[in-house]
Amino acid sequence: MNLEVFKDSDHLCRGLAEWITSLIEETLRHKERFSLVLSGGNTPKKLHLLLASSPYKERIEWNKIHVFWGDERAVPFEDERNNARMAFDTLLDKVAVPKEQIHIMDTSLTPEKAAAAYEEILNEFFGTDVLPFQTFDLILLGMGDDGHTLSLFPGTAVIHEEKSWATGFYLKAQDMYRITLTKNIVNHSDHIVFMISGKEKANALYEVLEGEKNPDLYPSQVISPTQGELHFFTDEAAASRLKA
Repeated sequence: MNLEVFKDSDHLCRGLAEWITSLIEETLRHKERFSLVLSGGNTPKKLHLLLASSPYKERIEWNKIHVFWGDERAVPFEDERNNARMAFDTLLDKVAVPKEQIHIMDTSLTPEKAAAAYEEILNEFFGTDVLPFQTFDLILLGMGDDGHTLSLFPGTAVIHEEKSWATGFYLKAQDMYRITLTKNIVNHSDHIVFMISGKEKANALYEVLEGEKNPDLYPSQVISPTQGELHFFTDEAAASRLKA
């Protein structure tokens, strides 16, 4: 596990934008495509805007990027709570990723059908319905102040899902259906990055990294790469409870 702590959210976003851009440049020197999984929430917005501006915009070969999502709220694309909508507004409408390489979770379907359709997209992309040794090149994750990541919320059965790559379910705590990738396909990624900022995340980050193992209470603990790298990019406020 790699931990990088920045002064504040602005420095965090700039540091992560540079890291992501360099990783894409390096990967595309020996691969024909780069698979990037985006997260939702407010934290990535500033990062997206940076990646869509100079100098990062010009350094990234957007025509070789395939975009996916880690999870989605089961609301229409036009709804401001929709993760894909946010990504289009802050990044994808500003860069030249081919439309056919942007793979959204289709919320016009029922959550169960949307998850099944996403699995089919992933099966086709990876050329198999058996979990590959290596899945995505980079998956960006957030973490809530309750320790959740993706749509893996405390006390939900989906935390322990072993068979499906994606699943849809009703989250009682939010009175909302969610669609999410599951831990296994995420854990087979080459690079997994948590982007975490704000003092309100400090307790959860401490428990996830230094507390007892209890993924039912802190679901982010199930993110443990099988062969890739795990990185935590945080600001000083989020890291304030961690041991020096």
